[in-house]
Amino acid sequence: MKLSQICQKINLEFSFEDIEIDGLHTLSEATSTQLSFFNSSKYINQLSETKAAAVLIEAKYADLLPENTIALITDEAYLKLALASKFFAHKIETQGEEPTVGEGCDIDERASFGKGVVLGDNVTIMAGAYVGDNSTIGSNTLIYPNVTIYHHSKIGERCTVHSGTVIGSDGYGFAHTKMGEHIKIYQNGNAVIEDDVEIGANCVIDRAVFGTTYIRRGTKLDNLIQIAHNCDVGEHSLFASQVGLAGSTTTGRNVVMGGQSASAGHLHIGDFATIAGKGGVTKSLEGGKTYAGFPAINHKVWLRIQAKLKQILN
Repeated sequence: MKLSQICQKINLEFSFEDIEIDGLHTLSEATSTQLSFFNSSKYINQLSETKAAAVLIEAKYADLLPENTIALITDEAYLKLALASKFFAHKIETQGEEPTVGEGCDIDERASFGKGVVLGDNVTIMAGAYVGDNSTIGSNTLIYPNVTIYHHSKIGERCTVHSGTVIGSDGYGFAHTKMGEHIKIYQNGNAVIEDDVEIGANCVIDRAVFGTTYIRRGTKLDNLIQIAHNCDVGEHSLFASQVGLAGSTTTGRNVVMGGQSASAGHLHIGDFATIAGKGGVTKSLEGGKTYAGFPAINHKVWLRIQAKLKQILN
């Protein structure tokens, strides 16, 4: 879309030389044909380095942008981003077509496909599964019944996805008006499952709002797990049942999370960290250690605290 058209539709003034905009992204990732936004001082250092064509921004920060980046002045940058995200959302439609299929595949006739789906060799897809537009599934991967794979998802080779799991559903993203109404931020990224991943039954891997949600190679997820938008789960990690990661959490390799443990968003769990069952991660944690409790702390410290509590209660 022309930038002038976007501004007209989201009720912003526009008095610049017009340009084409082909998408939305963060300050650090946006290209010279994309629109970005600034709504948190946490990212102020990224303003001078952004390559975005235009940025939704408050007037007091506009001078921090590069000379060739257009400042779109607003005191509701996040809300305007939500309104603009709709213009770049994938068009949802019911019409599909036969996928491009490799050799030796076994596809149940009750599976459904969108447009532009590509399957590798020896892929097995069972009854009731749905694979959305422009998705790919690598060779020797098994998709059990009633799995739903949304558009533009990528599943690697030698993966197993168990029944009821949803890959690429919308992340939980809303902007809020001054009257308290909730405006959807369209989730225009995708989800990528790398090679040799196993995902249990009734899990959800949300697509990214921008960019990609990753489950890295060799990772094994138990049943009933929620991975939110823009998370990046490291290689060879093990997550037990009912683990939940909030948006933009990243983990290193070989992270182990016990049942019902969870993380807040926008933090990092280091390589070879272990989170005990029901552990609540509220800040970034170093790798190579075991953590427990809420908020999650060193496991040995947590045990000593529990012993002291027992003494007090007795």
